Amino acid sequence: MKKSLIWQLIAAFVLAIVTGIIFGDKMEVVQPLGDLFLRLIKFIITPLVLATLVVGVASTSDVKKLGRLGGKTVIFYLVTSMLAITLGIVAGKLFSPGSGIDISLEGKEAPEPTETDGVIQTILNIVPTNPFEALASGNILQIIFFALLIGIAITLVGEKAQPVQRFFDGLAEVMYKITGMVMAIVPIGVFGLLAPVVGEYGADVLLPLIKLVLAMLAACVIQLAIVYALIVKQFGKMSPIRFFKGIFPATAVSFSTSSSSGTLPVTIKSAQENLGVSKEVSTFVLPLGATINMDGTALYVGLCSMFVAQYFGIDLSISQMATVVLVGTLASIGTAGVPGAGLIMLTMALSAVNLPLQGIALVGGIDRILDMMRTSVNVTGDAAASVVVDATEKRKLEKQKKQKQSA
Repeated sequence: MKKSLIWQLIAAFVLAIVTGIIFGDKMEVVQPLGDLFLRLIKFIITPLVLATLVVGVASTSDVKKLGRLGGKTVIFYLVTSMLAITLGIVAGKLFSPGSGIDISLEGKEAPEPTETDGVIQTILNIVPTNPFEALASGNILQIIFFALLIGIAITLVGEKAQPVQRFFDGLAEVMYKITGMVMAIVPIGVFGLLAPVVGEYGADVLLPLIKLVLAMLAACVIQLAIVYALIVKQFGKMSPIRFFKGIFPATAVSFSTSSSSGTLPVTIKSAQENLGVSKEVSTFVLPLGATINMDGTALYVGLCSMFVAQYFGIDLSISQMATVVLVGTLASIGTAGVPGAGLIMLTMALSAVNLPLQGIALVGGIDRILDMMRTSVNVTGDAAASVVVDATEKRKLEKQKKQKQSA
């Protein structure tokens, strides 16, 4: 990765914050820059995921390996989500963000969460009734399923399917090139997205809930700088400094867009080019993570559950905290691909321990700020998973080679 891109992104962040504070709502004038960048990102997601995953599966030619990749990925995501939500609860206990705040709920209405079908229906919805409709709507989980079957079928058909494989191989290379073109304007896009947000959320909005913002920030930093750093170093055998430098473009875009799926092309490119993750692993693990891995959102659920309990003067028991951890972890899978996942997960957690749902209205004013932080953690967690899974696969391959040589 070019060092100049990192500095350009840092400059875009600083400029967005400074101009947002100075000019306030007037910074909406640069919003079209951010909207254009988002449209370009969304433009490349579907063909990129489809082409790269088909090529990755077809080149693997081992169905057992795909099952192994899937198992490792899901276990990683569940474990880190459980750690994240536990960290959120601990941060809530230490910071006590809901204690002593003078905010009235009068006139505040809790936003209605989008309905979710739960874990079983989400699993059923992975299978598209019309694959072309899935491609048109950008349903990532259904696209993954479609691409997996095409890749497996290409392997099973053999020689006759080679023209199909070459088509997708060529399409993948074209999409990589287009992604590189879009990456060139990432700093402009980040500025266009971030400056209006800073201008909209001034000190008047943040100050009453500053303890909650600081608690969320501290918990996210710990999840990134300690949990992921240790995991990447221990299991991925990679320097944490290299990891964070390599994934920084994706982290910056996710912070600005508040969208894991929207950041996916940048995440894949950063993982492959900067972290050395193989195409077959990155194109499988990262799209899956963008839809079902929500470490940052799990952290947010744990923290906000404590915040709501403290606001209403309710002391959660150990068993209730354990319930929040369990519900939040399972909900990270059950709400896959549903807009407003953080709100859905928080509603589930509050309902599970009988906390007033009106408490959701308390964080409504600053939810975009919290969303930016939790999405950055989500995307970085996806990247950490790709590094770890790729490292284990490479070690397994080396072991097999040594066994063949010794034999």
